[in-house]
Amino acid sequence: MLVRQDNIRGSRRFSNYWWAFSILAGGLGFFLAGLSSYCNKEFLPFTSSAELLFIPQGIIMTFYGTTALFLSMFLWLTIFWDVGGGYNRFDQKKGVVTIFRLGFPGKNRIVCLEYPIQDIKSIKVMIQDGLTPKREIYLKTKDNREIPLTRVGEPMMLSDIENQATELARLLGVIVEGI
Repeated sequence: MLVRQDNIRGSRRFSNYWWAFSILAGGLGFFLAGLSSYCNKEFLPFTSSAELLFIPQGIIMTFYGTTALFLSMFLWLTIFWDVGGGYNRFDQKKGVVTIFRLGFPGKNRIVCLEYPIQDIKSIKVMIQDGLTPKREIYLKTKDNREIPLTRVGEPMMLSDIENQATELARLLGVIVEGI
C-alpha cells in the first residue's frame, strides 16, 4: 500500500449532537419561563411560570436561558463547521505525510501540515490511565515536534492503539516509542 489515509471525525459526533440539543431545549425552557414571568402570559405549555415573580426568579431564568441559547448556538456552529475534522495521509509515492484539519472560520480555518517522510523520527504512543484516560498516537519529527494523529475525546482500546501505531511505523519505516 503506497498511500494510506485515515479520516478524523471532528465535531460531528453523537455526544456533541446530544449536548447541543439538550442545552438548546433546556435554554429555551428557561428563557420562555423567564419571559412568561415578565409578560404574565404562559409561553410554556403544562407549566405555571407566569406566576413567578420577575425579580428575582424570572430575571435569573431569563439570564440562564439566554446563556444556554448562546452556548447551544456555539455548539451547533461547531458541529456545522466540523471543527477538528480532517485526515492524516501517508503517501509513500510522494514521500510526504500530510496532516489536514478544519478549524473555526477565519484566516486559519484550514490547517495543513506536510512533512517529508525522511524527517519523521518515530511514532510515539502515549497511554495514561486514570480518571481522564489518554490514549494518543503522535508523529514525532527529527526536530522533536510531536503532532497528534488520533481523535481528541474518544479514547481507543489499547489493542487498537498498538495495532495502528505499529502499522504506521511499519509503513513509514520508523520505530514506535512508548509501548
